[in-house]
Amino acid sequence: MFDVMAKATFRLSLRYCAAAGLVGLCLTGLLPAPLHAARGGTSPGGGKTEVLPVQKAAPAVVIIEGAGNEADLRRQLRSKNGVAELGASTPKALFSQAPTGSFGFIVPRLLGMALVTQSPDLGIDRAAPATNAFEIHKLADGSGMVVGFMGKESLPQVTPSLRPKTVRIALYSNPSEKAPHIVAVPLVKLAADRLPSRLDPKNPDGAVVLEMDLQGTSTHASTQGGQ
Repeated sequence: MFDVMAKATFRLSLRYCAAAGLVGLCLTGLLPAPLHAARGGTSPGGGKTEVLPVQKAAPAVVIIEGAGNEADLRRQLRSKNGVAELGASTPKALFSQAPTGSFGFIVPRLLGMALVTQSPDLGIDRAAPATNAFEIHKLADGSGMVVGFMGKESLPQVTPSLRPKTVRIALYSNPSEKAPHIVAVPLVKLAADRLPSRLDPKNPDGAVVLEMDLQGTSTHASTQGGQ
């Protein structure tokens, strides 16, 4: 009698496990697209996508120290970061849904608002919507970088791979004599308390400067990741 009951219980357990596995597969298929992407997936164009990295070391600041015009400097930095422009079929995308190894642009006001509110995602355009738009890089590991220009005096503060303290930086949308060096700073380490300001208040499309904090490498990881 005991053997009969044990065998019946064993068969029931197998059926329960099989049913539970089937339900799990069904629920996975019903996951919303952003959540599915968070677990790794592909973009509509076939490229690999990844949401903002979670608990992942923030990339180091990248600098191109050589001279050149703005277009040349941007090309050099893109090559160094291993990014290419969004595909023609993707004129706009959320950063989390953009393919890794790509770049896009965002207008200063929207970037400033995202950094002030610590928004978990950004909307980027394939083509620069304004001459003072900031360039955004999505690296191969899914990390985000904001591209801008800095003065030479600021470089020693941001270049060390280990920054024990948070430093205040001024990132310009375009190069000038005051800020000739192009840099890419980790998005996850930026925090702003104000919106970008125009260098020439009368020129809405002129260069802007965004003053913000570049957090130290010892600060606690945020929701976007980093160490």
